[in-house]
Amino acid sequence: MAEIETGKKKNITIFGVETEFDGVLKFTDRLVITGKFNGKIEAPEGDLEIAKSADCHVDSIKASSIVISGNVEGTIEADERVEICSGSKVKSDITTARFRIASNVDYSGQVKMLEKEPEADLFSVASSEFKQAMIIKADKVS
Repeated sequence: MAEIETGKKKNITIFGVETEFDGVLKFTDRLVITGKFNGKIEAPEGDLEIAKSADCHVDSIKASSIVISGNVEGTIEADERVEICSGSKVKSDITTARFRIASNVDYSGQVKMLEKEPEADLFSVASSEFKQAMIIKADKVS
């Protein structure tokens, strides 16, 4: 499982391999899906991981960050980042601030990058910190 780092510890919920869920799912912490999911996921403050064994057919997914190792079909939006791991199959239009895709991924769709301003106040940080906040990260693909 990929670890998503945040400033505070989050609760983790795991949908097991035997779990099949149809409908609208809302959460605020972390969710790991290892089974089947059909529907819509609304978690603008949550972190989502779709495991290698997972099969997800969604109208849309909205989360803070999304790590995909399994199969996903549907629209994806993540304010922070989307990471697609090796061996994944993803058919989706993706909107995110940061995007990473490994080799050996079956991907079809379009990627739209969000423009995010640095979370630093120009007048309250040292110039070196502000410059670092302005640098485009190496893992951002456009």
